[in-house]
Amino acid sequence: MGIHRLNHAVLYVSDLRRSIDFYRDVLGFRPVPMTPDGFRGAAFLQAPDSTNDHDLGLFEIGTTAGRSQAGRATVGLYHLAWELDTLDELAATAQRLAAADALVGTSDHGTTKSLYGRDPDGLEFEIVWIVPADQLDEDALAARKRIGRLDLDRERARYGGQTRGGVGISVPV
Repeated sequence: MGIHRLNHAVLYVSDLRRSIDFYRDVLGFRPVPMTPDGFRGAAFLQAPDSTNDHDLGLFEIGTTAGRSQAGRATVGLYHLAWELDTLDELAATAQRLAAADALVGTSDHGTTKSLYGRDPDGLEFEIVWIVPADQLDEDALAARKRIGRLDLDRERARYGGQTRGGVGISVPV
């Protein structure tokens, strides 16, 4: 079985409208009209520039549902990571997440530059830019063994704000 990418994720959410608004307004996802007739409480969204049929399914379970306790009190998924093309996009996304009070952290993993966010139900996600294979050096590769503080201005000066990141594991073309 040759899995080569994540096609979509499905999340249980407490308030469907609130979640649609968050993913649309903060991350740019757009609703896809594919909810089966007569089926209520679900929505499907596609990420900007995605070639997937949909990238996110949202299923409402009601406003009395508690926030996710995965990793704190229960087992479960920690996060999914979505890849952006440029560091300028990563910086703009950081600003939108911060404005929505949804940015919970940033990290420099050497070969990847990451933002961590949390949706209105407390579900966490990562937004990542991957260093292109032709710009990988010993410093970036060695830094994969630690988690450093992300300095987006420094990274944009180093790699260029409009440099397209690697796809997946960044293999030379």
